[in-house]
Amino acid sequence: MANKTVTLTDNTTGKSIELPIMDPTHGNSVVDIGKLAKEFGYFTYDPGFVSTASCKSTITFLDGERGQLYYRGYPIEQLAAKCCFLEVAYLLLNGRLPTEQELSEFQYIIGHHNMMRENLRYNLIRGFNYDAHPMAMMTGIVGSLSAFYHDNLDIYNPEHRMITSHRLIAKIPTIAAACYKHNTGQPFVFPQNHLTYCGNLLHMMFAVPCEPYHVDPVAEKALDVLFILHADHEQNASTSTVRLAGSSGANPYAAIAAGVASLWGPAHGGANEAVLKMLAEIGDVSNIDKYIARAKDKDDSFRLMGFGHRVYRNYDPRAKLIKEVCHQVLAKYGDDPHLELAMKLEDIALSDEFFIERKLYPNVDFYSGIIYKALGIPINMFTVMFAVARTVGWISHWKEMIDDPELKIGRPRQLYVGEAHRDVPDLADR
Repeated sequence: MANKTVTLTDNTTGKSIELPIMDPTHGNSVVDIGKLAKEFGYFTYDPGFVSTASCKSTITFLDGERGQLYYRGYPIEQLAAKCCFLEVAYLLLNGRLPTEQELSEFQYIIGHHNMMRENLRYNLIRGFNYDAHPMAMMTGIVGSLSAFYHDNLDIYNPEHRMITSHRLIAKIPTIAAACYKHNTGQPFVFPQNHLTYCGNLLHMMFAVPCEPYHVDPVAEKALDVLFILHADHEQNASTSTVRLAGSSGANPYAAIAAGVASLWGPAHGGANEAVLKMLAEIGDVSNIDKYIARAKDKDDSFRLMGFGHRVYRNYDPRAKLIKEVCHQVLAKYGDDPHLELAMKLEDIALSDEFFIERKLYPNVDFYSGIIYKALGIPINMFTVMFAVARTVGWISHWKEMIDDPELKIGRPRQLYVGEAHRDVPDLADR
């Protein structure tokens, strides 16, 4: 850290303090306001934490202005081109890419932690209504793992933390597939350890006992790339939720379940569902001009979903990669009328001054839903697929946080604007 400071002066009292400036590897410098409350008696006000760094991290960095994303210093484009998902998972967990032997060992560990407890499958999953939303089931089931794996779980023991990480990464696809099978009324399909991580998920979702199932390499590769792109994304809402829940020392399975619940929101992991619903509402290319006009009308409730991002002010680098995957998938599984709509909307967004001025470029959700739909994955499972991929990011951040000697329980402050003081009247006088 450089020895730089910013001087803050209270114009009411004339008192000044020096606040340290912390320099990052990438991105904006950060002002350490830790002594602001003690010295001045003030808190900062930052709704949505748009200008607040809540932690130090070495895991992921995104440059919103340049449209760049790095996992542990590696550009996302290189990882998507040269690595499989489990290589990236190992990288996020351990801080470096695995050797061939380390990858083989990691694949073996993940492959042999992927079973679910039978009483969990028979009693808990079957207890949900047949049409329960898969994300509701995921939240409950992941949280319930804390009741199955609580013995010998010392979160301050590095070995225990790694075992927990392996269990979550391994079991989350099995849980996701079980939720899908419960919705469809089909029998549960057990994992196959000879398959890849994504191949296994496809097998557990779509295989049936009455005929053989062969994993399509096109679908397998598409899912692998999508999972790499969704694996982590810095301090987003769900990752911050995991950190906040985990900062109390809560069971890590409960903390990850909190992340699943946060991801479910339509402004976060549910955005790709919203994209397909929007495309279905537009219906045909001939209707695009009308809906573009509605999107520009601030008094109209219609919004173009899949455009713009809270952090990116440039083309989302993940969207570029997903667009390529989308064409590969549709070349195998046939054209989707939604693709023509999507491409036309993208052309408009990249050429229309309204979108350019507001930097509303297509984001990662814009094409991912079309890919999932082409692979036969229903809309209500889209966010589940996101959760499967993002679990490795969540658990990596949880591990990093627990290992941080500066860890404090999360406790945001507030600007109270309620009643100052009221005396409670007697019941008869109210």
